[in-house]
Amino acid sequence: MPHLTQDHDPSTARRAAEADLLRWATAGSVDDGKSTLVGRLLHDSKSVLADQLESVSRQGTPDLALLTDGLRAEREQGITIDVAYRYFATPRRRFILADTPGHVQYTRNMVTGASTAELTVILVDARKGVVEQTRRHAAVAALLRVPQVVLAVNKMDLVGYDESVFAEIAGEFGRLAAGLGIPEVTAIPISALAGDNVVEPSTRMDWYGGPTVLAHLESVPVATEVTETPARFPVQYVIRSGDGRLYAGQLAAGVLRVGDRVTVLPSGRTTTVTGIDVLGEPAELIGAPRSGALRLADDLDVSRGDVIVPADTPPTVARDVAAAVCHLHERSLRPGDQVLLKHTTRTVRAVVRRIGGTGRLDLNDIGQIELRTAEPLAFDRYADSRRTGSFVLIDPADGATLTAGMIGTTAPGTPDASA
Repeated sequence: MPHLTQDHDPSTARRAAEADLLRWATAGSVDDGKSTLVGRLLHDSKSVLADQLESVSRQGTPDLALLTDGLRAEREQGITIDVAYRYFATPRRRFILADTPGHVQYTRNMVTGASTAELTVILVDARKGVVEQTRRHAAVAALLRVPQVVLAVNKMDLVGYDESVFAEIAGEFGRLAAGLGIPEVTAIPISALAGDNVVEPSTRMDWYGGPTVLAHLESVPVATEVTETPARFPVQYVIRSGDGRLYAGQLAAGVLRVGDRVTVLPSGRTTTVTGIDVLGEPAELIGAPRSGALRLADDLDVSRGDVIVPADTPPTVARDVAAAVCHLHERSLRPGDQVLLKHTTRTVRAVVRRIGGTGRLDLNDIGQIELRTAEPLAFDRYADSRRTGSFVLIDPADGATLTAGMIGTTAPGTPDASA
């Protein structure tokens, strides 16, 4: 069994600090056992301190779901209504997990939790199989292009650890995933309550020869999209120094090197990178998602919201945007609405030109929209870059976040907005 950094072993702590990071999220219908799975994972991998266990114990037995159901309203209702984030680490990898809600009215929270995830664990109750919320969460995972999907068939203890039950559910979900464009699914039979195949292999399902949930989380390849795609450097801040200017920000994708020919968008001016500072020290290159500052050969008019990109692989620059979206606010979104569109470090005014389907979006709706921005945007398709292909719409009156969007993507079950 792995020992975590909280065991106070200096060598273990050092190895964990050097391990790579996996962001993952849970999803599934109500009472499928998401919070119990996360609690079992934390408990059996010894990442829960004694005082935390005591605070969620009832008559000496820990209620594992309460390790992540932190809101008072959740504990009173016995359901998850918000995204509960948790950090833990093993000697092989560091993790940030998001335990997301199962109720349909909290779909927006699942979108929030999965938007930055590299892996999503979708739970299914072995007694119920694939239900409507399972299909909805699989569609959201496909829409957000989460690179890895795990199907955890939970509560196998309540169906006698029957292999045929697991095989039938895994087959049905596999067909669903293929239809949604999810390239690969790893199916694992578990009992979160009993601990089967969560951290330790189950002795009661010897017909299963695959990894446990933790073993898979520790070994799955971390996405390398951010360094393999063309460089995108949204400018966050301009630093004036005695010998010129530095343009600071976080590299959203790719790698930039000293000597690279780059273009500043949306102006279209081209220059050369003459210096890179990372943590105050000069560097020859910078790779996503690191933060740093660039020096350019020419004294250009560069400000917050501009994007520095390779001259030979620029993104699209346009005022018309078509995207799949998930509406996050109680206020409906309609054609003609004036909004603020925030994309990386740039915020511009925009108007909603068209909404597919019913012509409006209500809370938790997923649909297709077309926007026209007041100023040009430099963007990629969401399929090519999750960072530079996504945006949020903001209410200009009160600053509320209205909608999350994925550029150039078609929402499941809706026609292409450009059709």
